[in-house]
Amino acid sequence: MTQKGIQMNLLRKTTLLAGAFALAAVMVTAIANPASAERHFINAPDDQIIIDIATVNGSGCPAGTAAVAVSEDNTSFTVTYSHYLAQAGGDSSPIDFRKNCQLNLIVHVPHGFTFAIARTDYRGFAHLEPGASGMQRASYYFTGQSQTASSTHVLPSPYSDNWQFSDEVEAPQLVYRPCGEERNFNINTELRVGAGTDRDLLSFMAMDSVDGDIESVYHFAWQTCPDDE
Repeated sequence: MTQKGIQMNLLRKTTLLAGAFALAAVMVTAIANPASAERHFINAPDDQIIIDIATVNGSGCPAGTAAVAVSEDNTSFTVTYSHYLAQAGGDSSPIDFRKNCQLNLIVHVPHGFTFAIARTDYRGFAHLEPGASGMQRASYYFTGQSQTASSTHVLPSPYSDNWQFSDEVEAPQLVYRPCGEERNFNINTELRVGAGTDRDLLSFMAMDSVDGDIESVYHFAWQTCPDDE
């Protein structure tokens, strides 16, 4: 079987193994203290929340391959990619080892509320030959604010399975959008793969799905704003 055939077969596993995410490796950078987080994680507003993509750039998200959807209970939103794959070795191109995506989002929330991102969950599938490396990096921030939340996660090799990385922010470190201000929300992500010991064998790391089963989830923390804002 050709390397491309192997890659396609492995990618199909993302659908077959979707139910196994709970068993995938989970790395948490910080765990919120429930006592201190209670006053931050208030009930989400009932009114509709709309998120529009203002701009999208990057080799991991060509035009039309990234979508955003808000959960029905307004507690989170998801970003789904359909063409986000970094690879090295085999017959891959020398520039395929790194893919990135930059999203600029317009988040419309009900009057009287503001939000921060309390937790992020990143999921995908990877096949890493012995000696290969896989890395996922992400950061996000509000336009005009210096505070940037960022994280980097590394997969060991050999590896061939779904992966999931989660980052949770402690309540005192949550960065809320200023009340009464319309500031876009920026998300930058990156996948990077290093070839294995045998460079003729293909290694790859994906954060995409043709059926929407694989997605990045951003969990809201809500606060009410003063009545005059």
